[in-house]
Amino acid sequence: MKGFVRAALAAVRPAGEVVPSPNIWHWPAVYEVENRAQDADGALWTALREAFDWGGKDVVDVGCGDGFHLPRFAVDAASVVGVEPHPPLVERARARVAGLDGVSVARGPAQRLPLPDASADLVHARTAYFFGPGCEPGLAEADRVLRPGGALAVVDLDGEAEPYGPWLCSDEPGYRPERVRAFFEEQGFALRRVTALWRFERRADLEAVLRIEFSAAVAERAIAATPGLELPVGYRLHTRTKPSGLLLP
Repeated sequence: MKGFVRAALAAVRPAGEVVPSPNIWHWPAVYEVENRAQDADGALWTALREAFDWGGKDVVDVGCGDGFHLPRFAVDAASVVGVEPHPPLVERARARVAGLDGVSVARGPAQRLPLPDASADLVHARTAYFFGPGCEPGLAEADRVLRPGGALAVVDLDGEAEPYGPWLCSDEPGYRPERVRAFFEEQGFALRRVTALWRFERRADLEAVLRIEFSAAVAERAIAATPGLELPVGYRLHTRTKPSGLLLP
């Protein structure tokens, strides 16, 4: 996955630097099709809700892109803030949520969230910024804005899960999914693996999405190996709860 792997390997850049996403930044219309196809049966949303129920809570979506997930959180959250560094996507996200009560979009990077201390109950990031070693500044920022008892939930692609994971790894041999998994474990995250179904309305849409996610050679291999309109994709849901107080003996 071009954007995922490139960002993962570049995560050690200076804390103030934003790593461009070569899919949604350049093909937002195709990425919209991808978002609509992803998690067709709601497996990721179910797992996320089981990990932390945001009903009546304050939610922050880091790297929200064009705001696709914000309305879903807004159904029963007390408030929702999307944070996104890329100005064109900020504008698209604001247009998407215009008229929704309690929903706003702010421009900023994960390393410097434009939010007060202890202002959120759930910080959510889906295939954005938190790709393993090098994302420690963002982890610290999430802890800063979380209230005690709040949770950071990171959803990333599972490079160890067939069939999508090997395609992802083929595009960048230097990416090591087992190292990423170990990193989050060392940082105190719980892990839940989830298989989500991508379901497209048209074959042309499936092919267009795979072509913005992978290099040309890997995309053609993935297309040839994917008959029909559906594709199972493995994800890892990493969650960590901020302590609510001292644990006394």
